[in-house]
This record gives sequence, structure tokens and C-alpha cells, in this order.
Amino acid sequence: MLRLLLDKRDDSPKRIVCLGAHSDDIEIGCGGTILRLTEANPNLEIHWVVLSAQGTRAEEARASAYDFLRKAGRAEVYIKQFQDGFFPYCGGDIKGFFEELKATVEPDIIFTHCRHDLHQDHRTMAELTWNTFRDHLVLEYEIPKYDGDLQSPNFFVHLASQICQQKIDYLMQHFATQANRHWFTPETFQAVMRLRGIESRAPEGYAEGFYCRKVVV
Repeated sequence: MLRLLLDKRDDSPKRIVCLGAHSDDIEIGCGGTILRLTEANPNLEIHWVVLSAQGTRAEEARASAYDFLRKAGRAEVYIKQFQDGFFPYCGGDIKGFFEELKATVEPDIIFTHCRHDLHQDHRTMAELTWNTFRDHLVLEYEIPKYDGDLQSPNFFVHLASQICQQKIDYLMQHFATQANRHWFTPETFQAVMRLRGIESRAPEGYAEGFYCRKVVV
């Protein structure tokens, strides 16, 4: 199997854009991958974008981003206040923000929501990502939920067990507002990473899965 060395060290700076509809989405979907990449690449520049977070949720988002990005060479965190649950109806404003972001950063990789996600905000994010960023590697992450929309990813990032546990610890530490949700548990997050680890024969048994629709080599 040909392996892409995303965490190969070199002197050139790499730019990553992480897009999340809500506070905790990025962490759940690609938090382990970000921890792995920042640990291996001290020159990484990461733009971390949360489109809907207000009050306590915004505070949680900032504190979590700080921990996940503590080893990044440079980090920019954007917390916006678009209305939760209404992204399809304010898509024009979100698209405008995406165009502003595109004018300020030329990313090597973009992490965003999955196109087939059944949450309307997530799906709108995926559509606008592809509509805005046309010449970039886009990796769509997955979020477990009641709707049961997980499918079969075709791109995997293997995770050391220590990174897997760090991701879970940060999620449970920073998002107390989600503690009452029946799915927001360490077991949920570990199970998804364990399943993707099985599917990709991860050396330590854990991985995050992504949907990669276009690759140019």
C-alpha cells in the first residue's frame, strides 16, 4: 500500500485549515490527526474555524483549540456566531466569510465536514468548502450521531494510542456543556477510532477516517 507521509519533517511551512460548524466538531472529527501532525511538524500553520459558538460554547471552543494547537508553529482561531441549525438559510453570509478566509490563506490541506452528513449545518459546510476551495486537498471528517450516517471512509490517519487518549481527554475536559448528551462519552470516541483502526490495520489499533473525493498526484 502506498503511504502518503503527511507528517514527514521538512523545512517548508505547511498550512492547514480546519472547518467546524460547531464547538467540538473539529476535535471529534480530526482532533487526533491534528495532534499527530503538530507533534511531527513544528512548522505547521493552522487556521481553526468554528462557525457557530456563543457564550460558554465559545469559551469551550477557544480553550480546546488552545490545547489541540499548543504544538503548532502558528495558530489562528476564528470563532463565529452563525445561528446553530440554520446554516442552509444563512449560506450566503457563510459563503462570504469563506471567501474572506480564502483570500488570507492558501492551505495545503482542508479538514471539513462530510458531504453525506445528515446534520444540515454540517452538510452546508461541506458544500461551501468545495464551492470555495477548488485547488486544494480536502479531507472530510465524520461525526458519530443518533442519525447513524457513518459510511466507509477511504482515507485513514493512524494514531498512536497515546494520541488517541489525549484526544479523548481533551474532549471530556473542555466540553462540559455536552456531558448530558447520551453519545458524548469516551467510549463513543474510542470506538470510532478503534473501528477505523481495524479497517486500516493501524499498528496500535486506532485511526481517524476521512472521505477524500479528489487527489491529484
